[in-house]
Formats: sequence, C-alpha cells, structure tokens
Amino acid sequence: MLRANRSSPITTMLRNTRESWGGAARLLHWGMALLVFIQFALGWTAVEWRLSPLKLNLFVWHKSIGILILVLLVVRIGWRLANPTPATAAAMPLWERRTAYLSHLLLYLLLVAMPLSGWVVSSASGVPFQVFWLFPLPEIAAPAKETADGAAAIHLTLFVVLALLLIVHIGAALRHHYVKRDDVLVRMLSSTRRPR
Repeated sequence: MLRANRSSPITTMLRNTRESWGGAARLLHWGMALLVFIQFALGWTAVEWRLSPLKLNLFVWHKSIGILILVLLVVRIGWRLANPTPATAAAMPLWERRTAYLSHLLLYLLLVAMPLSGWVVSSASGVPFQVFWLFPLPEIAAPAKETADGAAAIHLTLFVVLALLLIVHIGAALRHHYVKRDDVLVRMLSSTRRPR
C-alpha cells in the first residue's frame, strides 16, 4: 500500500522553504532577539542597582534568561540543520554572502560564549543559584575571586562585541529592506515573499 507523502498544514507552516524562513525559525529568531535585549537591560540594571533583595532577584532573572538563551540556541541550531536554508538572492555579491555567513556564525558563537562566561562568573563567585528559582545550576568552576573577576571581564567584553555586531546586523537588515529593496528582511517577517 502506498502512503501519501503529505505534510500537515502546521508542519508546512513551521518548516523553512527555499524562499522563506518557516514559523519555527522566525519564532526562535525574534524570541531570542527579544531575550537578548532584555538581557542587556537586566544585566546593566543588576550591576548598577544598590545591594538589596531586588538586586539579587535581578541577577537571578539575568542568569536564568542567559541559560534559557543557551538552550534555545541549541534548539535553533538543530532546527536549522534539519531544515533547508532559504536561498540567498542571486544578485547578492559573493563578499556580501560571505560576510553575512561569518556574522551569523559570530553571533551564534557569542550567544554560546556569553552564557558560558556568565556561568563561570556565577560558579566562581560561590553564590548558590537556581534557574528561575526551580533547580540548581551545576558549578563549572571552583570558587575563586580571580576566576570570577577574569570571567566577568570576558563577559563584559563579549557584551560590547555582541552589541556592536547586533548594530551591524540590524543595519544590514534595514539596508536590504530600504536601500536594496530585496527580500532578506521580509523572509524573516513573513512566509510570503514581497511582490516585486
């Protein structure tokens, strides 16, 4: 008996095509983008806030969301490997395609390195921590002030690099949309291509 090879409408809506990103990829992209910007605000506020229970809670939120971003990144990479990547515009120059690839790769590396460096800071500080107040995060470094200070400096440096790269990333997306008037941004906003 032959089995029909049909995808359900939900599966079709979630999966990428050669023309656009699917619903799952778009949800992961925009959800993680929102979490990263929340992280910037939480981290900055937690560092600047006076010592109080609120400061400790801000750090719990910041660390917890950092671990969530790390988990979502693993899901995102797995989903990307399991789905076709929309084809780049044929008119896009080779240097631009390579730059886009390298910037995305660097974004992924930074989204791994930032939570890991923060995890080292938390472990080396010797302060017990539970992710969203639910379960303890295992320590990955022995308590030591030098380690905590070094990891904190790395964490701050990675933050600056990530912020600069995000400015470039957003600027490039806006350039594609408003100057080059191609589908690069539209494909991450909608499953349908913009009419030419």
